[in-house]
Amino acid sequence: MNICVYCSSSELIDPSFVLLAAEVGAELARRGHTLVSGGGSVSCMGAVARAARAGGAHTIGVIPEALLAMEVGDTDSDELIVTATMRERKAIMDGRADGFLALPGGLGTLEELFEIWVAALLGLHDKPVVVLESEGVFTHLRLLVDDLVGRGFVRPQARDTLIWATSITEALDFVEAGAAGAAGGSRRLPAAPAGSAEAAEAVEAAEAVEGE
Repeated sequence: MNICVYCSSSELIDPSFVLLAAEVGAELARRGHTLVSGGGSVSCMGAVARAARAGGAHTIGVIPEALLAMEVGDTDSDELIVTATMRERKAIMDGRADGFLALPGGLGTLEELFEIWVAALLGLHDKPVVVLESEGVFTHLRLLVDDLVGRGFVRPQARDTLIWATSITEALDFVEAGAAGAAGGSRRLPAAPAGSAEAAEAVEAAEAVEGE
């Protein structure tokens, strides 16, 4: 299966996160999967791709032309797809993936995570979306989402669609199980009744995505 990994390209982070990304790439390869990534060669993005290839995995990198021009492209990718825009980049990554795994990252990682998560809530895809928590990076994000649920801005079912893992093994197990469920048609969310609070939230989420 093809697993899309969202992760950091920052070179200012603690090296432990780069090592984590490399370990994810190695385990992904050991399980016989293909890596889909943002096509970068630096920090976690480069580490996960290099480790995946070292383990024999096929790697697909998708990068906007503007970033490739900055010489940060993973030119060793088995497939390096260069796009005109960031939106085109994300569309290709989404389309090539059977499941999604977010590692600790910054604003770009969060933006990708939220967009693919909301797309699942809207029924636009039924692929698993998993977050690998490490060293408490996403602790405040989880607390924020829980608070939004408590205040009625997010329904519990929407929160629970996102799968949290605390180890690489657990994370990839969740992605594999979710993708198998999607193939069997068991992961698609039921449509919300027209006029319901759930339907109203879906419309609000759709408008948010369209307004990015």
